Amino acid sequence: MKLDGIDKRILRHLMEDARTPILEIARDIRISGAAIHQRLRKLEKSGLISGSKFVINPKALGYRTMAYIGIYLDKAMSNPKAVKELEKIPEVLECHYTTGDWSILIKVLCRDNEHLMQLLNKKIQQIEGVSRTETFISLAQQIDRQISI
Repeated sequence: MKLDGIDKRILRHLMEDARTPILEIARDIRISGAAIHQRLRKLEKSGLISGSKFVINPKALGYRTMAYIGIYLDKAMSNPKAVKELEKIPEVLECHYTTGDWSILIKVLCRDNEHLMQLLNKKIQQIEGVSRTETFISLAQQIDRQISI
């Protein structure tokens, strides 16, 4: 998909704050609100954008431990079953099929280290096909951004 300068300006506004009123963007860019709506529909239809979302602050809910867990599987064939089981665990935020030593890399969010230990021992390591795990606790997220436009 080719983006022109107007598309890029619209996207930058919305990436900064998805709640920015369309008319405010239209005034800044100096085109009509209807033109903004048309362009957004075109961008959505192309698959470049897929809606918007509110971001919840996990710390406000008591979740303070972010960790990345490399999962070793006994066989590559175990991957689909393991992922299906990981989907059932609400603390699992992301799951990636990777190259390298691990078969799967997941990102989890827990209340504290004890919660993380229980998650590992009672849920993740109990999944059939998981031979072992390697855990990295994130001390602080230093960069959080999307691809620039």
